Amino acid sequence: MFLLMLRATSTMKKDIEQLSTEIRLLKEEKGITILAHYYQRPEIQQLADYIGDSLALSQYASECRVQKILFAGVHFMAETAKIINRRAKVLIPDAAAGCSLADSCTPSAFEQFLKQYPYHKVISYINCSAEIKAMSDVICTSSNAEKVIQSIPRHQPIVFAPDKNLGRYLIAKTGRKLVLWDGACIVHESFSIEKLLKLHRQFPEAKIVAHPEAEPHLLKVAHFIGSTSAMISYIKKSDADTFIIATEAGILHELQKQVQGKTLIPAPTAEDNTCASSEWGFMKMNTLEKIHSCMLREYPTVEIEECLRLKALQPLIRMLEISKN
Repeated sequence: MFLLMLRATSTMKKDIEQLSTEIRLLKEEKGITILAHYYQRPEIQQLADYIGDSLALSQYASECRVQKILFAGVHFMAETAKIINRRAKVLIPDAAAGCSLADSCTPSAFEQFLKQYPYHKVISYINCSAEIKAMSDVICTSSNAEKVIQSIPRHQPIVFAPDKNLGRYLIAKTGRKLVLWDGACIVHESFSIEKLLKLHRQFPEAKIVAHPEAEPHLLKVAHFIGSTSAMISYIKKSDADTFIIATEAGILHELQKQVQGKTLIPAPTAEDNTCASSEWGFMKMNTLEKIHSCMLREYPTVEIEECLRLKALQPLIRMLEISKN
């Protein structure tokens, strides 16, 4: 049995190496730039030309002058790249790679919701569809949400969608009253506070680091709360050696490269004490096989009607402008 496992592991490594080599050749031959989110599989991150969180990827997509982008992420991310960079052909390895948070806010339901708040400015978290972006005044990410809110006059009422946990966190941070859409990320709501506290008793010196999409009771015990890139920066600069990380487990690959020698522990979920449930299933739908096939066929592509693209573009441009200041 042990020999069979060794052979299977060896075969997997060969497959990964062979596919990676072929993908690198296709990148050069076809002039394709690969963008990848921190939550992608390690072998995909290794092939990316640029890795980042939602804000960094949006900024890069808006500035890069390339003809073809393969977006290793979920659909709303690839869609955002197409909105921002119309001229680029945007490929997505698996068009079915969605997002529970984006799916929680459908255009028809959101349109009806907004009719109740006709005098409110609409700030939408980037984890939403092009249709929701088109109904918004400005987009934000977890990296710049506080700054976006502060850019709006205090007397101006605001609707914030679709993440209620991020919205609650921002209410506490900014002191603003926000009308919240009732949406949430299933990954960031999967962490168990009881198991997290038990784990921290095992590692009392560990710093708890959490994403603001996590539930409020978990954020209360966190030593640091921030976006994916902010968490990486905090851990790099911290004098601490051990960290318990409450976000999608894909962050650990790039983080471990940047903070060698530090101990990184994924926060436990309600199901068990491993990081398995803290993986964003839709993110993991992308594989080397799908990327290879997508590059060969240059399909699936992300297509958006120009009228919708232009409407969704304006709030994204406002976000990027606010982020520069």
